[in-house]
Amino acid sequence: MAIKYTKHFLDKLENLFAASDYILRYEKGNFKSGYCILKDTKIVIVNKYFPLEGKINALVDILGELQFNPQDFSEKSVQDFLKELQQTQLKF
Repeated sequence: MAIKYTKHFLDKLENLFAASDYILRYEKGNFKSGYCILKDTKIVIVNKYFPLEGKINALVDILGELQFNPQDFSEKSVQDFLKELQQTQLKF
């Protein structure tokens, strides 16, 4: 799956987090990687000043780190989207 740097693709990533146990927030901060994961409280914070491309890259990177299981989601569309993302590797 090719990553598309569009607002629609960002919305799909945000919906994936909304369907999970994690809360996604956009805040300002000095994150070296552009994001921060508070695993004990299940909160993901992404730098709100990132451009669209940076937000998408950060969210895809976070999804790889959290390693969600597609079977944990009730919606089939979310499961399929997550499976496709897990097969995607970012190339910088």
